[in-house]
Parts: sequence; C-alpha cells; structure tokens
Amino acid sequence: MNTEHDAVTPEERHRERMQRKKDLVDRRIARATIERGVVVVNSGNGKGKSSSGFGMLARSLGHGLRCGVVQFIKGSFSTGEEAFFRRFDGELDYHVMGEGYTWETQDKERDVAAAQSAWQVAARMLADANYDFVLLDELNIALVKHYVQLEQVTAALAARPPQQHVVITGRGAPDGLIEVADTVTEMRVVKHAFQAGIKAQKGIEL
Repeated sequence: MNTEHDAVTPEERHRERMQRKKDLVDRRIARATIERGVVVVNSGNGKGKSSSGFGMLARSLGHGLRCGVVQFIKGSFSTGEEAFFRRFDGELDYHVMGEGYTWETQDKERDVAAAQSAWQVAARMLADANYDFVLLDELNIALVKHYVQLEQVTAALAARPPQQHVVITGRGAPDGLIEVADTVTEMRVVKHAFQAGIKAQKGIEL
C-alpha cells in the first residue's frame, strides 16, 4: 500500500531538507545584529595560521579597507605573501620586524628587542582609527616567550577603535588572549610533507 510519503520524490525531499536548513540559517542571520570590529586568533600546531590571516587581509583589501601588517619572529627570509602584498602601497602598511626564528638567532636579547620594536608599531596601529584591519603575524610566539607582555596586548585590544578588526596568529595562544578574542581557531596537524623529508617550498610554506 502506497503512502503519501512514498509519493514524494527524492528531489522533493531534498528541497524540503534544504528549505528547513535555510529557515534555520536565516533565523540565525537575523539574530546577528551587532556590527563591530572583531579579534580573530589562529593558533595550534597545524599549518595555515598565517595563511588564513593573509587570506583575510586580501579580502579586506578587496573591500577597500585600510590595512596594517606587523610580522613578529619572521624576517630572516622573504616570503611570497610579503612580495605580493608590498604591491598595495598606500592601502597597506607592511612591517617585517622579526629577526628570524629563535633557534636560528640564538640571541634572546636581540629577539626581545625585535619583538618590543614590533609591538611598538603594532600598538600604534591598534590605537589608530585609520586602520580598519590589522594582522599581527606570529604575535603568539612573542607572547609565549614573554618577549611581549600579554597585559599590554589585551589592554591595546580593549582600547582599539570600535570598528577595527584584528587577526593574531601563531601557535600557543595564551588563555588570556583566547578569552578576549571573538573567534578562535586551532589548526591541528594531521599530516605534513616536512615529516616525509619534503622541504619548504615557494607558494606552500614560503
């Protein structure tokens, strides 16, 4: 004996499911009425933390936002993102302030001085309403090593212009930063080419 449900085609059932999902999503969108700058933290041991941050930078530039980048730690070698984003003169302030990875420099005093100089540039951006989007790449590393004090960072984030977006990357994001962030993502390693002896390559890591 055929039932009414049996007469419904797979296409109709699919449309019904999608309509229910659309109604749910639309209700959630309707409830999201707050418009302000957000703090995004990308952490974890997996690949993609900086890549995600630079993806948001590209998106922001595409919308005509005024942007700033401060790179902590990195600095001893040129990266593809630096070579590309340097082209946006006038729309983007790009500062590479690091001395390279700490196992390469082997000079804590120099690393601390470089991180402090980078933070001074970052703090100036965070206090300036002309910057719509600020990327602080690898700041988490400087926080973990106490080259920059967490209290300085959280205070600057709290006092920043209301509409300013900030993205902070680097493994080991401290709990205090996670608490004040709006969006936090932890990248998890499943598999990495380096573990198989494949070197870092342009366009992928560099």
